[in-house]
Amino acid sequence: MYQFFYDLTGNVIISTIAVAVVPLVNILIVALIGVYLERKVSAWMQDRVGPNRTGPLGLFQTVADFVKMLQKEDATSTEIDRKLYNIAPVLVFAGTFASFAAIPFSKHLIGSEIEVGLFYILAVSSFVVAGILMAGWASNNKYSLLGSMRAAAQIISYEIPTAIVVLSMVMLTGTLSLTQISEIQTAHFWNWYIFGGPGLALSKFLLIPFMIVGFIIIFISTLAEVNRTPFDIPEAESELVAGYFTEYCGTKWAMFMLAEYGNMFAVSAIVSILFFGGYQSPFGYLGNTLGVSWLIPLEQVGWFIAKGWFFIFIQMWLRWTLPRLRVDQLMSLCWKYLIPYAIVNLVIIGIISLL
Repeated sequence: MYQFFYDLTGNVIISTIAVAVVPLVNILIVALIGVYLERKVSAWMQDRVGPNRTGPLGLFQTVADFVKMLQKEDATSTEIDRKLYNIAPVLVFAGTFASFAAIPFSKHLIGSEIEVGLFYILAVSSFVVAGILMAGWASNNKYSLLGSMRAAAQIISYEIPTAIVVLSMVMLTGTLSLTQISEIQTAHFWNWYIFGGPGLALSKFLLIPFMIVGFIIIFISTLAEVNRTPFDIPEAESELVAGYFTEYCGTKWAMFMLAEYGNMFAVSAIVSILFFGGYQSPFGYLGNTLGVSWLIPLEQVGWFIAKGWFFIFIQMWLRWTLPRLRVDQLMSLCWKYLIPYAIVNLVIIGIISLL
């Protein structure tokens, strides 16, 4: 993507800024559309109408709320640790923002094509944990501190089964590059890893049930990592007011919200890349059929965004369907079930891949 902007502008500084702006704009769009869809999905599930006054079908309601929020006074307590309090939302947002640099929206639309894309995303996600702990401690509020401790324990715990599933996929693909993993699954949906991966060998069909198990494990784990229901105990409104960002308002609160919806899209993108072909079309490309090469990248972007938003819809669906887990239930699910199953799944996939 950098080369594209450099060829377009011929200026190194402008090209660098453009590459940085693209993921930022994407996060803003994800947040605006995500909040609107969440309101509409919840209304639909509860037999309500949802936003319907501001703009056609209430489309501008989220924009109006966002503008109102930016205009709010930055009210802070006199008891806070001001430096850490101000750094925390920036750090949380930075972890989300940085992860978008390695996510390929198509073969050519990617911020940075690095060979260790998967490892990079797992690494920068640790910023979020540090920022959340910082927010809870600096707020000098018992609800904020308890929420941040819950969030840190939850995210660190569920990173383990996520990393084990990622390791099993790296073992199969032989690469940490998200673009290469997507390219391996090209052509049609039966080459996706949820269906055993490319080829027609016996091992492909033996892998299918274990690929499904791996997908379920990583989907549950990433759902917990982004603090979505039924794993939203760090910000449980009935217990902790708003959790680790109880003391935040205005722009700083908006940064936490942007990070949450950005993380939702990021984990959905990772799941779709590992198991559902990433930006690859399930039915082949219309551009190939018509002999129009420039249409293929547009199709890839469309398919990638569609897959990402499908998994976001599933996350919203679960929020308004399942009750919140208790802390002990949440930890039991991770340490007693997901981690052992992920390890067994890893060993079996390793044995099958040797065949």
